[in-house]
Amino acid sequence: QLQLAESGGGLVQPGGSLRLSCAASGFTLEDYAIGWFRQAPGKEREGVSCISSAGTTKYSDPVNGRFAISRDDAKNTAYLQMNRLKPEDPAVYYCAADTDGTFYGSTWSLRSTYEYWGQGTQVTVSS
Repeated sequence: QLQLAESGGGLVQPGGSLRLSCAASGFTLEDYAIGWFRQAPGKEREGVSCISSAGTTKYSDPVNGRFAISRDDAKNTAYLQMNRLKPEDPAVYYCAADTDGTFYGSTWSLRSTYEYWGQGTQVTVSS
């Protein structure tokens, strides 16, 4: 059974950091593009970042320069390092996998691009 499982969410103060993990099971992650999305209460799920199978990365404007996506194919895991967290960053963060392995233009930020999704992990930013 193909599954993605996020972990690493929690409560952090403004300006703090968290690292989210996305572990794949039932399939090999190395051929997939991995996306991170987030959804705050009452808002649409939005694309945060993506990394292709070749290691090319994309970021949304609100997180560019603060977040860093990476992957360790040997561990079948992708990561999202979140630094300088802001009060507008709290949300449930989801990882997703795209069998195409790459992305074109802004398609990386579309939910429909991805075939597999994790259950999400909550990130809270509060003092």
